[in-house]
Amino acid sequence: MSGEGVKSAARALAVVECVAEAGAISFNDISTRLGIPKSSAHGLLKTLESDQWVTQNPDSRLFSLGLRAWQIGHMYDGHRGLAETAKPIMDALSHETGETVQLARLDGVENVYIAISPSPNPMRMASSVGMRLHAHATGIGKALLSTLDPDEAHRRLAAVVLPRLTAKTVTDPDDLVRIVGTAADVGYATDDEEFIEGCRCVAMPVTTETETGIAAAISITLPSQRTPDGWPHSLYEPLARAISSIRQTLGLDPR
Repeated sequence: MSGEGVKSAARALAVVECVAEAGAISFNDISTRLGIPKSSAHGLLKTLESDQWVTQNPDSRLFSLGLRAWQIGHMYDGHRGLAETAKPIMDALSHETGETVQLARLDGVENVYIAISPSPNPMRMASSVGMRLHAHATGIGKALLSTLDPDEAHRRLAAVVLPRLTAKTVTDPDDLVRIVGTAADVGYATDDEEFIEGCRCVAMPVTTETETGIAAAISITLPSQRTPDGWPHSLYEPLARAISSIRQTLGLDPR
């Protein structure tokens, strides 16, 4: 494929991702957000629309994902078995602790949520399946990064600009690798208001890429004001039990 062809393919994928993230978005916003000239954006959207990757509402003129994107998404099952195995155990853990339980996999330096068991309490972490968050600022992200070789973790963290989301967010790659290394040693990672003020979590890895091809982790997330005595150690045992049960069901060493 020519260089121009690669560029066009990359732009088309960027448009699909932009539309997916926005839910519904105008032509001008797509062009502006991606920095694509309007003439090029127009051609890309026409092609994507004709192939049903995106669709345009005739009244609002906003673009959203099309049928083809939905079909391809449902064909992907790389983590479906893990999510289906984990979900009932996550539900039980959420009921036991009264807090939100989330399962995520690692993608670069982001954690992508693949299953969620929400807290029964009205005040809880707002998240959804498919949401992507910065791994360096979340407990579940640091648990995921702890499954990597330290050099690989450093390479990924140093390759991007890591945003400071709260006063407690650590953004220096060297400091983060040390934190992730400690998480690997003790078996769990935490987020103490590093992603959102007033929110904490404790997380542990479930699987690694070498075991299943997927680095996945589970977290228990809660408002800081509802933190139990002895946190995070007070949540370690129920989380470890749940993860051991999931691993055993998957035929892995329960740890």
